[in-house]
Amino acid sequence: MDSADQTLEQLGWDAHFESQISAAEAAYCHPARVMAVHRGQIAVTGAGWAGDLSPYIAGATPSDDHPTVGDWLLTSADRAQALRVLGRKNLFKRRAPGDPRGEQMIAANVDTVFLVASCNQDFSVARLERYLVLAREVGVDAVVILTKIDLTDTPETYVDAVRAIEPGLIVETVDGREPDAVARLAAWCGIGKTVAFLGSSGVGKSTLVNTLRGSASIATQAIREHDGTGRHTTTVRQMHRLDQGGWLLDLPGMRELQLSDAAAGIAEVFDDFTLAAQDCRFSNCAHGGEPGCAVRAGIDAGILTPERFARWRALEAGETAATARTSRRRPR
Repeated sequence: MDSADQTLEQLGWDAHFESQISAAEAAYCHPARVMAVHRGQIAVTGAGWAGDLSPYIAGATPSDDHPTVGDWLLTSADRAQALRVLGRKNLFKRRAPGDPRGEQMIAANVDTVFLVASCNQDFSVARLERYLVLAREVGVDAVVILTKIDLTDTPETYVDAVRAIEPGLIVETVDGREPDAVARLAAWCGIGKTVAFLGSSGVGKSTLVNTLRGSASIATQAIREHDGTGRHTTTVRQMHRLDQGGWLLDLPGMRELQLSDAAAGIAEVFDDFTLAAQDCRFSNCAHGGEPGCAVRAGIDAGILTPERFARWRALEAGETAATARTSRRRPR
């Protein structure tokens, strides 16, 4: 089935978006979902139609919502112009590369996020924690997908490392080239559901998408043997339809994901340290050499690990700095 043959419900439309349309708008305008973001245009699909539009919305200011992949738009009667972005269920964003004070939208209206990592030298607990913080901050369920299990004789060591991040975290190990292994991931991709892939370059996101779709439409590149990393293969933010009825978002690899406004997500992912800090003698404890520091006591007792402590502090420091930059740029 071509995407233009989809109903609104098959595209992900539900009561959340329906409630935002007035009677007059329902009579003359057309809802459409942003399926891809290109340079200077967006590809959209509505009920029985598809087309390319300018992302420009007349009268919108820089602080208004602007379309990103996964968004729902209201378009004009002739389907030639985007009128406004409908209120989102959620929005993934990061600090804009080259401008630490700005933000870049990544994807909207996601039901589940697949955090993809490979079982080779490029595996990084710290990076997975950053992705998980992002998912927790926007309130989207996360599943960790470990790829390239054919490159290791001990995939269980990678699984154990992931599960140590957060109890109960769902972890799936797959060889992205094997349809039978990848098929079980479709359980999160029912009709109208949207799954986003997050992971650094070369971890096999595009290979997974190709296998789930039964096609080779997304270019893939071999990893560099000396360091296990790969080059960017995804250059366009785009949604891909699954035969099971769901939608996949294969996003450009983000090796250095800069979090933005993620205090709640950090607290949730590092809740063991957050809870311990509440028992410190001083409310402003820096967890260095202060007396009565419950965090240091936990580390000394082996309950908390110094490696995880360092990553927690690094993320909190980045969040504090980002908050300060945001405050400085707000108009007085």
